[in-house]
Amino acid sequence: MVNRQTYREAMARFGAAVSVITTDGPGGRFGFTASAVCSVTDDPATLLVCVNRRNDSHQPLLTNAVLCVNTLAADQENLSNLFGGGSVDQDERFAAGHWHTLQTGAPVLDGAVVAFDCRISQVTEVATHTVVFAQVAALQHGASHDGLVYFARAYHTLRRP
Repeated sequence: MVNRQTYREAMARFGAAVSVITTDGPGGRFGFTASAVCSVTDDPATLLVCVNRRNDSHQPLLTNAVLCVNTLAADQENLSNLFGGGSVDQDERFAAGHWHTLQTGAPVLDGAVVAFDCRISQVTEVATHTVVFAQVAALQHGASHDGLVYFARAYHTLRRP
């Protein structure tokens, strides 16, 4: 069995896009930063998001049953840090960006590289996290093509050729 620290060190070498996951509805408006986002299938268009059950957005996300995966552009690193948690409340997080909605009512970030507006279709609990499967109801491509990734415990810019 691999121990926790060895696994964490290995995962630090697993680069991933940085996204802000947002939700709004009866459970309130919440958001958090995630790199654990993955495509599941393209028919129907479905992705998954992993969220720690201790995250303050966890229960509102499940209650609202909608989410938006806002994939951050290179110049939006500050939003990743704000939505990453800590002592910053939700109102302050959302005040740092400009938002609109598409089909589900989940907040869509202006300037995101791409936004996936989704309805939750299934949830599965694994250890400390909930894996949320979500069908994509709408997409929005942003004007920026330079993406933000997290690799080796640091942010990096991916420039589109």
